[in-house]
Amino acid sequence: MTNYKQLLKDVDTFIFDVDGVMTTGIVLLSPGGEMLRNMNVKDGYALQLAVRKSYRIIIITGGSCDTVRKRFNLLGIEDVYLGVGNKLKLFRQLVSEKNLDPARILYMGDDIPDYKVMLEVGVPACPADAVEEVKAICKYISPHEGGKACVRDVLEQVMRIQDKWFDDDGFQW
Repeated sequence: MTNYKQLLKDVDTFIFDVDGVMTTGIVLLSPGGEMLRNMNVKDGYALQLAVRKSYRIIIITGGSCDTVRKRFNLLGIEDVYLGVGNKLKLFRQLVSEKNLDPARILYMGDDIPDYKVMLEVGVPACPADAVEEVKAICKYISPHEGGKACVRDVLEQVMRIQDKWFDDDGFQW
């Protein structure tokens, strides 16, 4: 089996699930019925840096909360797909429309709805607390749980290997 770090050299696109990857998977319900999620600021920093470094970031989630879209848009991510029932169908459509090379994609998911897409990418990855079926097909399992900087972990590793992490452009928001 190829060392996963070898695969990271060619990654130019990241696709992330939201609940269980960007969040802990816990949803709080407000008295008004709004579902509230928490996201890690370390993930946010790495995401906006990856966008500035010209990586394509795509968010595909079954959830449909528009505040999730706003969060990612504020980080510079435009490709945010909410309420997706068939992630594989959307993935194949995006590969075709955006001329993406699946071998150069890192997809991080944590549960069964991500499974089929993860079989089609070069680097399937997951947080430490992903379901066993997903862990079994991953080339990288982050030591971090969902919502606890697993996204930062994979973004930082790719940018470090490609010499784009802590370079001369300094800190910016």
